[in-house]
Amino acid sequence: MDTIKKNDFIEIDYTGKTGGKIFDTTKSAEAKEISMEKIETKPFIISVGNDMLLKGFEEALEGKEVGKEYTIHLTPEKAFGKRNPSLVRTYSLTSFRKNNLNPMPGMMLQLDNALAKVLTVNGGRVTIDFNNPLAGKEIDYEFKILKKIADDKEKVNALQDYFFRQRFEFEIKDKKIILKEKMVKVFLDILGEKFKAMTGFEWTVEEKKERKEEKEEKKEYSPNNRK
Repeated sequence: MDTIKKNDFIEIDYTGKTGGKIFDTTKSAEAKEISMEKIETKPFIISVGNDMLLKGFEEALEGKEVGKEYTIHLTPEKAFGKRNPSLVRTYSLTSFRKNNLNPMPGMMLQLDNALAKVLTVNGGRVTIDFNNPLAGKEIDYEFKILKKIADDKEKVNALQDYFFRQRFEFEIKDKKIILKEKMVKVFLDILGEKFKAMTGFEWTVEEKKERKEEKEEKKEYSPNNRK
């Protein structure tokens, strides 16, 4: 029996619903129901137990079998959390007008580095809700674990897709994942230990080697070599 445990990399198909309505899915046929057909939908690769899905969802994956279909029910505490009244705030309508914004009830806005929903516009005041739209709701997931991922390169690319949102060139050598892009170092300073725990490899950035032509050029124009 092939069961799932923490840190396993798996490919999973799932559909999330609340109140019987789909809010997220990896299946293209069901994506049409929520106007996601223009977004690429495909099975998702994750490392189990490492916050790549909702906490309650990931907890439910451990001990499950590959190839079987499951349904789980999550309370708000295990899903998107309870609604927090302090995240409902009131602003002056004038502040929006100064920025050429005309808020309307139901509109989604990016404010204070967060996505928020306009609840009401009344008497020169705008009430904004910073709670996740699914906060306070009970969630159901239907899912099937398609397979375990054994290939190390596929694991690395899955983590790059999730955390970096793009793929950088890399090589695997001496139990290390060596990335070729220097800019990734800032991410590894934060996530390096987490990646090591997930993959068993140390993650590092390749030191850029000076090209032979550059060395020769520096030598040729060195003050000590001037005639």
